[in-house]
Amino acid sequence: MRRLGRLLPAVIVIALLLVVWQLYSTLGNVGNDLLPAPTRVASAGWADRSSLWDNFLPTVREVALGFAISLAFAFLLSILLDRSQTVRRALTPVLIGSQTLPIIVLTPLVVIWFGFGLAPKILLVALVTFFPLLVGLLEGYASTAREAMTLMQTMGAGWWTTWRLVRLPSALPSFFTGLRISVTYAVVAAIFAEYAGAELGLGIYMQSAKNSFRTDLVLAAVVLCAVLTIALYALTFALERLLMPWYAQSRRAAS
Repeated sequence: MRRLGRLLPAVIVIALLLVVWQLYSTLGNVGNDLLPAPTRVASAGWADRSSLWDNFLPTVREVALGFAISLAFAFLLSILLDRSQTVRRALTPVLIGSQTLPIIVLTPLVVIWFGFGLAPKILLVALVTFFPLLVGLLEGYASTAREAMTLMQTMGAGWWTTWRLVRLPSALPSFFTGLRISVTYAVVAAIFAEYAGAELGLGIYMQSAKNSFRTDLVLAAVVLCAVLTIALYALTFALERLLMPWYAQSRRAAS
């Protein structure tokens, strides 16, 4: 009941937005090609559910594979940067500079370099999402209690043991913050990559629907993207409770 109570404000706000949208579309003489009502979007999406599903699965696959590569790369690079300050000072400007490339410019270049297959979509998702993960891990390592580090050194623990037992658990709260930021970028990156060149995917579906002046189908795909992003965002909290039950309990107690 407490969890339902926490979700209730969001449900009310979404319901109010849908009511306002419905009233504006039906009573404001707005054409269906400009802003179809939510009921029309829902009915059009349901009627075309087979095509939506066929394009939804490739987008999910791109997001999942790209995010998995991003996660693995962020962990490996964070260990390297945490282990060597020299490497960290050398690579930090490069990593920061990589984030200044606009995704709208980077996307067609990646497609030109790697073709129209699955690889450029996965690569773009990984490129867009790895930096928040990396920063979250590095900031988390830096927040490790000095007393815990001193205790491990006194006990003669090596670097790997100290990292595994002290530094990694200390980094998990910051890591999950970066994870939540990354998941909101992942779907957008996949959609942009599909716009630049793909055979299937929600980006291609929206582009095709837009060219056919089917605004209702475009919005149905947008809703599906939003649902996917929200589901991934909620999954981060489930993983946090699984990997850090003590942290979730302390946060609930504080609230």
